[in-house]
Amino acid sequence: MKSIKTFVVVMTLAASFGAFAGQSVSATGSTLDSAEAKIAAQAQAAGASSYTITSAYGGNRVHMTAELN
Repeated sequence: MKSIKTFVVVMTLAASFGAFAGQSVSATGSTLDSAEAKIAAQAQAAGASSYTITSAYGGNRVHMTAELN
Protein backbone atom coordinates (compact mmCIF):
# COMPACT_ATOMS: atom_id res chain seq x y z
CA MET A 1 0.00 0.00 0.00
CA LYS A 2 2.86 2.38 0.82
CA SER A 3 4.44 1.77 -2.58
CA ILE A 4 1.18 2.66 -4.34
CA LYS A 5 0.95 5.95 -2.43
CA THR A 6 4.59 6.72 -3.26
CA PHE A 7 3.96 5.96 -6.93
CA VAL A 8 0.95 8.30 -7.03
CA VAL A 9 2.92 11.13 -5.41
CA VAL A 10 5.86 10.67 -7.79
CA MET A 11 3.59 10.62 -10.85
CA THR A 12 1.76 13.74 -9.68
CA LEU A 13 5.02 15.63 -9.20
CA ALA A 14 6.39 14.43 -12.52
CA ALA A 15 3.25 15.61 -14.30
CA SER A 16 3.42 19.06 -12.73
CA PHE A 17 7.13 19.56 -13.48
CA GLY A 18 6.87 18.18 -17.01
CA ALA A 19 3.82 20.18 -18.01
CA PHE A 20 5.80 22.34 -20.44
CA ALA A 21 7.94 19.60 -21.96
CA GLY A 22 7.31 19.66 -25.68
CA GLN A 23 4.87 22.56 -25.54
CA SER A 24 5.62 24.99 -28.33
CA VAL A 25 4.50 28.55 -28.89
CA SER A 26 4.78 30.83 -31.90
CA ALA A 27 4.61 34.53 -32.59
CA THR A 28 4.83 36.96 -35.48
CA GLY A 29 6.31 40.43 -35.33
CA SER A 30 7.82 43.13 -37.48
CA THR A 31 11.34 42.53 -36.05
CA LEU A 32 13.21 39.71 -34.30
CA ASP A 33 12.99 41.66 -31.03
CA SER A 34 9.23 42.12 -31.25
CA ALA A 35 8.63 38.45 -32.07
CA GLU A 36 10.87 37.34 -29.18
CA ALA A 37 9.08 39.72 -26.80
CA LYS A 38 5.79 38.03 -27.72
CA ILE A 39 7.36 34.59 -27.13
CA ALA A 40 8.65 35.74 -23.73
CA ALA A 41 5.20 37.05 -22.78
CA GLN A 42 3.57 33.75 -23.76
CA ALA A 43 6.14 31.78 -21.75
CA GLN A 44 5.59 33.97 -18.70
CA ALA A 45 1.80 33.67 -19.01
CA ALA A 46 2.13 29.88 -19.16
CA GLY A 47 4.36 29.87 -16.07
CA ALA A 48 7.39 28.45 -17.89
CA SER A 49 10.79 29.12 -16.34
CA SER A 50 12.49 29.52 -19.73
CA TYR A 51 12.11 28.95 -23.46
CA THR A 52 14.29 27.85 -26.34
CA ILE A 53 13.81 29.43 -29.75
CA THR A 54 13.64 26.63 -32.30
CA SER A 55 13.10 28.60 -35.49
CA ALA A 56 12.84 32.10 -36.83
CA TYR A 57 12.35 33.26 -40.39
CA GLY A 58 11.26 36.41 -42.06
CA GLY A 59 10.29 38.26 -45.13
CA ASN A 60 7.98 41.18 -44.58
CA ARG A 61 7.29 39.79 -41.08
CA VAL A 62 9.26 37.61 -38.66
CA HIS A 63 7.77 34.29 -37.56
CA MET A 64 9.32 32.58 -34.52
CA THR A 65 8.63 29.34 -32.66
CA ALA A 66 9.93 28.22 -29.29
CA GLU A 67 9.73 25.28 -26.88
CA LEU A 68 8.76 26.05 -23.29
CA ASN A 69 10.97 24.64 -20.55
